[in-house]
Amino acid sequence: MLGAAAVHEMGHWAVLKCMGAPITGLRLNVFGAVMETDRTSLSYGGELAAVLAGPAANLLCAVLLSLADKEASVLIGANLILCMFNLLPVRPLDGGRALYLLVSWAAGPGTGETVTCRMGMVAAVLLAAALGLLMWRSGGSLWLLPAMAGLLTAAGRECRGKFANL
Repeated sequence: MLGAAAVHEMGHWAVLKCMGAPITGLRLNVFGAVMETDRTSLSYGGELAAVLAGPAANLLCAVLLSLADKEASVLIGANLILCMFNLLPVRPLDGGRALYLLVSWAAGPGTGETVTCRMGMVAAVLLAAALGLLMWRSGGSLWLLPAMAGLLTAAGRECRGKFANL
C-alpha cells in the first residue's frame, strides 16, 4: 500500500512541477499524505489537473501492472482502491477538492463551497452507513470503524457552521 501511496503523490508532484507550482511540503494526516503547494499561480483547470493526477497515476499504475504481471493482484488492487477512495467527494480527499474546483469554476467559489459541503456530508453519511451495515451483517470487522469515523469527522469539520442558514 505504501508503494501505491508513493505513486499517487508522484502523480501530484509531476503535474505541479510541469505547471511550475512551488511545492512547499508534504504532510501526513489520517487519510495519508497531503502535498502542500502555493496554488495562487494555478488556474481552476491547472489545480484540477494537479488534484486528479494522483488518482490518475494510481489508475495508470494498476493498468500497467495488469498488462505486465497477472500475478500482481495485490499491487493492482492497492492502486485501484487508493484511486477510488481518493475520488470520494469528501474533503480533504482529492474527490472533494476536485468537486469544489469544478463547481467553483462553473458557478463561483460560494456555490462550490456549498455544493462540496453538502455532497461531502451526504457521501460520508452514506458510506458510514454502508460500512456500519457491512460490519453488522458480516459479524463485524472493527477495522472499518476508523474509516467510518474518519470520513464522518472530516465531512463534519469541513462543513461546521455552513448549514446554519438552511
